[in-house]
Amino acid sequence: MNKHIALLRDFSELINSVADKNNLLKTLVITATRVLEVKASSLIMHDPKSDKLYFHVAVGDSKEDVKQFELEKSEGIAGWVFEHGLPLLAPDVSADPRWSPRIAQSIGMDTRSIACAPLIVKGKTIGVMEIIDHETGAPLSETDMESLQAFAGLAATVLDAASVRQEVERENKSLRENIRGRWAIIGKSPAMERAKADCMKAASSKATTLITGESGAGKELFARLIHENSPRRDKQLVVVNCGALPETLLERELFGHEKGAFTGADSRKPGLFETADKSSIFLDEIGDTSSAMQIKLLRVLQEGTFMRLGGQTQVHVDVRVIAATNRDLEKLVEQKKFREDLYYRLNVIRVHLPPIRERKDDIPELIEHFREKSAAKMGRNVKSFSPEARNALLSYSWPGNARQMENAIERAAIMCEGGVILLEDLPPEISEIKTGEIQAGATLKDALNNFKKKFLTQSLSFCGGNRTAAAKMLDIQRTYLSRLIKELDINV
Repeated sequence: MNKHIALLRDFSELINSVADKNNLLKTLVITATRVLEVKASSLIMHDPKSDKLYFHVAVGDSKEDVKQFELEKSEGIAGWVFEHGLPLLAPDVSADPRWSPRIAQSIGMDTRSIACAPLIVKGKTIGVMEIIDHETGAPLSETDMESLQAFAGLAATVLDAASVRQEVERENKSLRENIRGRWAIIGKSPAMERAKADCMKAASSKATTLITGESGAGKELFARLIHENSPRRDKQLVVVNCGALPETLLERELFGHEKGAFTGADSRKPGLFETADKSSIFLDEIGDTSSAMQIKLLRVLQEGTFMRLGGQTQVHVDVRVIAATNRDLEKLVEQKKFREDLYYRLNVIRVHLPPIRERKDDIPELIEHFREKSAAKMGRNVKSFSPEARNALLSYSWPGNARQMENAIERAAIMCEGGVILLEDLPPEISEIKTGEIQAGATLKDALNNFKKKFLTQSLSFCGGNRTAAAKMLDIQRTYLSRLIKELDINV
């Protein structure tokens, strides 16, 4: 084993400097295969969700075939080593009752001897490192077993270091976000205080919570308020916008996939529900999901189980679900567009967020908050608003709520030339709002068309000219919106 000491020392020095643990583990297994001059080797890991063993890394002529298999955690020599946490050398597998020939026979691999060593991290066995047969055909020896244990020890150290690094990075990211005040909830109006109080009550339970409110009202902020005050706060909140992804991609993101599940699926990938195990998941725009997806979500809520795409094994998770929508789910249920059973599962605790137009008292504090935030983000010395700009911001109806307000003030911070945001620095839909525009003498039809044109122009501007998004926000058909644009001669 002395000839391997320098090599193992080199790997030890690499562990803390290489961020990609998977590449380092693969290199480690390949090196063990070459140094020990064996036909095949593998790194077998335990999947806590399915409670089975899978081939995380495989080296040898049949490596791709081997990675298609899973093992029961007590199956074969590798399973015995995992369950007992002890190394095992089987110089003649045919004489060892613990040997399981299932995989070898399936792929046509002649196996004579095996050595396995456990991967132990913080006193817990999390996997197994395995080598099979010398290239010369000679059986594996005790010397090979000692070398394998040294390599397995390095693999365990890699996994432990990666786990620590990920946790530190996650904590640092959370601290940086908190320092920047990214998730600050601004507003002390009665409606906001009531919403915050409801969230605090919901936080202490595991119950599914449904947050409702218009687009841009800050539903993710309140989901984070619930999570950060819950017993699950030590783990990161997982966020997914259900309305932003096509159904097939959403299924893969939420539930993960097995290797070979579709073209390009070169390896197993855990989904967001697995990532959120023992934590919380925020499903934004839940009202935009398809009927098929609603069935899958209902099963997770009812049983805490699902299957990865292309998988045959149930995966169990303990996840607290927080959902949000800007749509009227009761109306969608009546129209048979949303499952009634899923609606009742989601609506255990309900928190409603008021739009800005219903909490005018919060606007002064909000615009100052976004001014400071935008100035810091842009690195500009923006100190205040002119009286005209402030009045425009205070009197505007904010159909896009806080998100629209933040975008408008960020734009103004970029456009202003001095330390004061002027009226002309604001977006046109805000700066051009004037009182007394409708004058006596106009017909009712002209007045209505004038209002429609300005309102639709502002709505399209808010949605970046996207007619589909604007029609959805206005709760009208896209074809009807296109007809209005043509009739009213709106330039977009």
